[in-house]
Amino acid sequence: MRSIPPGPSPVDLHTHTHRSDGILSPDDLVAAAGAVGVRILAITDHDTLAAFRDLDGRTSSLAPGLTLVPGVEINAVASIAADLWERELHILGYGMDPDDDAFETLLGHQREARRMRFERAIARLRELGLSVDEQLETLDRGAQDAPGRPTLARALVRAGHATSVEDAFARILGFGKPGYVPRQGVGPREAIEAIRTAGGVAVLAHFGVAAERRSIVAGLVELGLRGVEVYYRRFDPDTTAAVAAVADELGLLRTGGSDYHGDDETYAAAHAALWVPAEVGETLRATLAGR
Repeated sequence: MRSIPPGPSPVDLHTHTHRSDGILSPDDLVAAAGAVGVRILAITDHDTLAAFRDLDGRTSSLAPGLTLVPGVEINAVASIAADLWERELHILGYGMDPDDDAFETLLGHQREARRMRFERAIARLRELGLSVDEQLETLDRGAQDAPGRPTLARALVRAGHATSVEDAFARILGFGKPGYVPRQGVGPREAIEAIRTAGGVAVLAHFGVAAERRSIVAGLVELGLRGVEVYYRRFDPDTTAAVAAVADELGLLRTGGSDYHGDDETYAAAHAALWVPAEVGETLRATLAGR
């Protein structure tokens, strides 16, 4: 059973736009978040800060009273523990300098690896008799800098090969499934170091097994990890409590977010299931200001 929010969440530190693998434009996401009461928002597109740059200086006109924090999500290849979900650790970064050339170079390499994986997956689907070439041509892909499997899943649905994005992942695109293509890119050490060097704070995303895999979290702390996503929309109360305990024990920041992509619901519907306390956003802002 998921947590029941005590009210509209004033904070959402994990969202995606069509600049990576979400559906909404940056403008539309900010407006939707502001409309339901979000006051601190981070767009954490995969391997790109393009949405933040799109919005820089315009947030107040789209959503008065809302503060936008620079954010990114890096799917790090996790050789440290092969039994992890999809052999990845997702590292969120907050507060990086959007003009940091070295960080942008690393993200550029990540995006290129992502595009290559995307093309290999398209070819794999053709081999399986599940071609989505026509659907990708007509699918509104926005201004994607970092296309991902959700885009392929949407195309599979349009082609009639899957009943939903979730079904496409469960049967075709997920780890170990026929359409799965392994990820290439940086590991957790490189991701955390790059975020820190660019002036940001690195946070471990949606790691619901933090209590059981405490040694992994502790190892990441040694690499410079500063926080853990505690208030994740899909966590049940017991999981939230367990992850919070690990965060407190290791002296880590608590963060939280909806991980909104937009496939099956509006932002308002996703936000209705989210609760991130206001102090979480304020603590993050204070930490970034201190850097």
